[in-house]
Amino acid sequence: MPAAYKRFGKKKNRDYGNHDHLARARSVDYIVIHDTEGTYQGIPSLVRNPKYVSWHYTIRSRDGHVAQHVPTNDIAWHAGNWDVNTRSIGIEHEGYLAKGGAWYTEAMYRASARLVKYLAAKHDIPLNRAHILGHDNVPGTTPQTVAGMHEDPGPYWDWEHYFELMNKPFKAVKDGDSIIIRPSYASNRPRFTGCVTAKAAQACPAHGASTVWLHKSPSHTAPLVTDLGKHPGKPSTYSVYDHSARASTGQRYAVAARQGDWTAIWYLGQKAWFHNPASNPTAIAAKGPLVTPLSGEVKVYGRAYPEKSAYKSAAYQPLTPLKYKIGPGQTYTVGDTITGSYYAANAYSPARHVTTTGKARYHQIQLGHRVMFVMAKDVRLIG
Repeated sequence: MPAAYKRFGKKKNRDYGNHDHLARARSVDYIVIHDTEGTYQGIPSLVRNPKYVSWHYTIRSRDGHVAQHVPTNDIAWHAGNWDVNTRSIGIEHEGYLAKGGAWYTEAMYRASARLVKYLAAKHDIPLNRAHILGHDNVPGTTPQTVAGMHEDPGPYWDWEHYFELMNKPFKAVKDGDSIIIRPSYASNRPRFTGCVTAKAAQACPAHGASTVWLHKSPSHTAPLVTDLGKHPGKPSTYSVYDHSARASTGQRYAVAARQGDWTAIWYLGQKAWFHNPASNPTAIAAKGPLVTPLSGEVKVYGRAYPEKSAYKSAAYQPLTPLKYKIGPGQTYTVGDTITGSYYAANAYSPARHVTTTGKARYHQIQLGHRVMFVMAKDVRLIG
């Protein structure tokens, strides 16, 4: 089921879609997991529309059938972040975020896990949550785009089972310097609202979930932590579509404090508390590199682009920081370290595409529910 790759429009307003062919091999760092928010029957008309977006694969709910639309060496327009698009493969799963328990079938999980395991081996992608992302983990590119970033596959996607199917279960380590979120999916039934679109305040049916709520203090009655990028000046909500105060299974965070049955992590520039009793833990000990500011507050970015002096043939892409900052004494986990680059694909012919690679180095960090980037020169690497 190939996606469209066509020109359209009149000569003065000529455009093309819905993905980019490449004339050379590309490096792939991520696999992004989506849900379609629609049925499989509607997929052909979408992927064949040159004015629509694109993705590499769709997996059908009832039987796990896999359809490929875009060659994996080509860039699909799926993540809402061009930097991530150029370095990722996108996989859509038939279904709906708010009805995930019904649509995310065992056949789908197994087919998707086989595909991801194959692609990860082929492209040398680590099988962890820093590289196997949900669409809801992809950062906005500028402050203006953060609030509109997608939320799928949502809290009902069973990340623990998914990684077990790839023979990469989340395991505790000794002498950990951080934690990995890992509640028991079946028994972890957090409060959500808004599963019925017309009734945003109505509680969702109880269901297993891969997420924990994050509070401002160690109490279930304490307010949720805030997200100044998604909800400027407003509180976070319990909506199934709102991940601004949630941490998800497999994500690794730096520990900020512990008190009784509660653990605090550094999250979006603040301490975020979640219930983590020893009798029924919702996180396990983990180990890996961390970063902390060298001095003062550190800017955070939604893409890892080169410094201005690196641009020779392509138009300069301003590197706009997001609203978030890392404060002195805060610590965040590192998922990868990369050199800033930008792939300019603003022409139908791949022969006219330009790659710009700079010298600036970035650390990919787990800042909140989404991954983001800090400049290596601004932080001290620990471990």
